[in-house]
Amino acid sequence: MYFPQFIPYSFIEKEASHVEGFSPELALVTIGGGKELEEKLVVRPTSETIVNHMFTQWIHSYRDLPLMINQLNVTIWEMRTKPLTLEFLWQEGHTAHSTAEEAEEEALQMIDVYTKFAYEQAAIPVIAGRKSRAETFASAACTYTIEAMMGDRKALQAGTSHNLGQNFSRAFGTQGRRALDSRDLHSIVSLRSS
Repeated sequence: MYFPQFIPYSFIEKEASHVEGFSPELALVTIGGGKELEEKLVVRPTSETIVNHMFTQWIHSYRDLPLMINQLNVTIWEMRTKPLTLEFLWQEGHTAHSTAEEAEEEALQMIDVYTKFAYEQAAIPVIAGRKSRAETFASAACTYTIEAMMGDRKALQAGTSHNLGQNFSRAFGTQGRRALDSRDLHSIVSLRSS
């Protein structure tokens, strides 16, 4: 799937820790067609907000779970290493599950898939593991990663899988639309690599 590149700023604001984690990387559009916009638009740095907005439209019952999609593009406004703005066309899977156990199983399965691909297809040795709390993706319950060693002996994050727990489903009210038969909605996003 290909989602809109510009999203309402209110989408970003719905999940406080997400906006906190991405605020330095946000590029805002305030004028369109020569007029000031009623609501600022964000050049989408991640897909969690737009995807969870759509999950709210698509998930009506636990029978709709698991829901798994694959989306392609994000724009990064990187200020940590050097000023850089790039749109990346990359694989990013988003899923929704009825239990925490299913979401965790999917997150771990995906990091195993990336590890196997790195070794068997790309011939890149990697170390799989879990990120520290400080390095966990903004709003995620936990982040799993594969790390590769570069020629300068620095580690390179080569792929990730994030268990987002219920942070986005709660922020976007996915459960509130129609009852999920007393089951919780959990989600993950996987593979953030360019």
